[in-house]
Amino acid sequence: MQAVFITGHGGNEVVAVGERPRPVRGPGEVLVRLQAATLNQVDLYMRDSAAGITHRLPQIMGLDGAGIVEEVDANEVLLAPGQQVVLHPGIACGRCEFCQRGEGVLCTAIQYLGEHRDGTLAEYVSVPARNVFPMPAGLSYAEAAALGVNHLLTSKASRLDESCAREWTAQDAGDLLLWSRRAPVCATGVAPGQPRSALDFDYSCSGENVRTTAGVTAFSIEVPADPSRSWAVALNPAVVSRIECAGAAGRFLGAHLIVTPQGGTKATCVAHYLDSLAALRRLLEK
Repeated sequence: MQAVFITGHGGNEVVAVGERPRPVRGPGEVLVRLQAATLNQVDLYMRDSAAGITHRLPQIMGLDGAGIVEEVDANEVLLAPGQQVVLHPGIACGRCEFCQRGEGVLCTAIQYLGEHRDGTLAEYVSVPARNVFPMPAGLSYAEAAALGVNHLLTSKASRLDESCAREWTAQDAGDLLLWSRRAPVCATGVAPGQPRSALDFDYSCSGENVRTTAGVTAFSIEVPADPSRSWAVALNPAVVSRIECAGAAGRFLGAHLIVTPQGGTKATCVAHYLDSLAALRRLLEK
């Protein structure tokens, strides 16, 4: 099968597109014929060094994906050949204390696609059936492919320990759980006497009339028109072609889009995505 894989660590010279063995499905696993896969900072990290991550070379890149069931156990009751599915990228051990409590995203031996095992930038991938879910109706393959990592991040965020909970508050924002820093940062935008950093910005939350819309071609955010505050949303600059703002200024700080209102009645920014091939090229050129 065709795949994108790394043969070592360094620059683009270690990234190859070519033939890799088609995975052999084991008992309890599902062979998925992939139709879409995401780009993630993980891909850059694995290319650059993969320090601290147990893996083998060559390794297929890609964290998330969506596709069609090619093969599945005969006694599987939820999945069937030909079914459209989305993948959850974290493969838990099923035996540690967290897995026993039903918190697989905190598994002490978790393995991620594209990190510890072959990923989704390929024609096929084989994963445990518990990591495969029916694709929501009405979504394209590209939209569904982005669901896996969102579930992983919001599940982890909703389980912040007590010390973090004293500083951060969670508020529902549609299908996402977004975090806002508690006072004094929420009140001032920057903690008094502290250097300005990524953590000094408020994270968007629907409770303060922040609206975010993640579309296929663009991501938009509307924030309160208060010029004394800046807002931050996690967004990979490598996949953004341009930012258009009205009543606000938008800039990237690391992996966050920072929106600073400039007065008026409305403050919005729209980040337009690159097409998938251009995004992959820019990601790998970093």
